[in-house]
Order: sequence, then C-alpha cells, then structure tokens
Amino acid sequence: MNPILQTIMNHRSVRSYSTEPVADDQIRRIVACAQAASTSSYLQAYTIIGVRDPERKAKLAELAGGQRHVASCPVLLVFCADLRRLELAAEMEGVRPDETAASLESTELFMVALIDASLAAQNAALAAESMGLGICYIGGIRNRLAETAELLRTPDRVIPVFGMTVGYPARTNNRTQSRKQRLPPESVYGEEQYPDSETLKQSLTSYNADISAYYRERTGGERADRWTEQAATRLRRPTRLDVKEILLQRKLPLQ
Repeated sequence: MNPILQTIMNHRSVRSYSTEPVADDQIRRIVACAQAASTSSYLQAYTIIGVRDPERKAKLAELAGGQRHVASCPVLLVFCADLRRLELAAEMEGVRPDETAASLESTELFMVALIDASLAAQNAALAAESMGLGICYIGGIRNRLAETAELLRTPDRVIPVFGMTVGYPARTNNRTQSRKQRLPPESVYGEEQYPDSETLKQSLTSYNADISAYYRERTGGERADRWTEQAATRLRRPTRLDVKEILLQRKLPLQ
C-alpha cells in the first residue's frame, strides 16, 4: 500500500495532545494543501481561521459543549463557508447588489460554500496526518453558532461550519491508537443505482455486531451499542434547530 493510501486508512480522531507545539510552517503547509483541493467554478468559497490563543480556545471549547481537546490542542482550525469574499469581488467589478442578491441568497451557492469548505478540510486533515499530527473534527462549534460566529468576528455571509483540532497525539492512552470501523462497502456503494433496502439491512446487521464488539473491547464491557441504535437515537433527538434562523440573520438565506 502506498504512503498516501496508508495515511488515509490509518485515520482516527485524536482527542489527547502532547505539549509539543505545531510550527507556523506546518500550519502554512496544511493551509496550502487545503487550498489545493478542488473548488466549484474556482470560487474557493471558504475561509480558515486558526486559533491558538488559550482564552479563545477555552471559550470555543465551552461553546462546543465542553470538549476539552478544543482547549488543549495546540491549534484549532475553524472552516467557514464564505460568500462575503464573492460579494466583495462583485463590488470591485462594479456589479450592483441587486444583481448579485439572487445568487448570494441561493441554496445552491451556499451548498457550494459548504462543499468547498469540506473538501479543503479533508485535504488539510490528510496533510496534517502525513506530518505525524493528529486531528479531530469539531461539529460542536455549531451548538451555539451565533456566539461562535461573534467570537471569531465572522461578518455577514460567512458562517463557521466545523472546527479541526490539530496537534501531536499524546502517548499516554493506548486506547487513542485504535481505529473505529466504518460501514461495510456494500452499505455505501451501489453499482449503477442506489443499493436496495434488503441489502442495506443485511449489511447493517453485520456491522452492528462488529461495532458492538469494538465498543465492548474498547470500554471493557461498559458499552456495546449498535450503530443503528446510535443513528436512531440521533434522529429522535433533533439538535441545533436554531441554525436556519442564524443563517437568515447572517444574510445566508436558503432560497
């Protein structure tokens, strides 16, 4: 297996970091690799905010639901969907606001920004891991999204989407070295058409057994929940129902 494939397959979320700092040059290379990702229509509709300040990280950790690794990591990268830069570009070209409003307020362009940010982030993750760093995506920054946006001073048409902790993994907890299994290929890949429900149910039943065994081993028998159990629980407990209203307030309406 070549080194790139090995880096991809070795991915795991790292939530415990050593005190070794991440160098400025490493962050520059990570950002450069993020920028090398594909981007729709060359719009590059995202911005990355690097956070090192301990007080700001501590506040973001609180806003993300008390995730301690957000505060303890050397660097937190926050990926934002960014339509403000496109708005400025139009202004620089003398285009009137009424000519750009339909595009800037469209669901399509917002999806472009979300996809661009996600593609850039995955490139950043692979770059970091190729340098021996560990990462963990932080969707929890959307728990209190308005406060997160205010703390990071993002303007209208810009919204934080997720964070990414970056640092050297701590060596004190062997459990952080394990890799959580993913869904079976037949659950996520279909030839020519979407997989039929019976095939999906069979693969999920098999996966339930595997993931339950993983949790039992990892926790010494303290938990053994199934993947379908986790998914059902998530659907029964809707979260972040204020996101749409926050998007509207920040001039990111979905039309």
